[in-house]
Amino acid sequence: MENKVKTTEDVHIGNMIKDELRHQGRTITWLSAQVNCTRENLYKVFRRPWIYTDLLFDISKALNHDFFKVYSELYEKSKSEETGN
Repeated sequence: MENKVKTTEDVHIGNMIKDELRHQGRTITWLSAQVNCTRENLYKVFRRPWIYTDLLFDISKALNHDFFKVYSELYEKSKSEETGN
């Protein structure tokens, strides 16, 4: 999942979650039970480039994967570009 993203517009968090779920060999039914969300709603999440932070937190915990990290890295990159470092 080493995507070279430059802006938040380059991030499709739904695809990242779906890819990680597949990488771990987990099912959408399993994730649905872990985060107390219907499978139908999770399929909608997969199609969206955005997600509510509370749901992202629950999914991160369930998959033991820090999905917030991509946004933190973008933030740090933007700050260093502003200062010229």
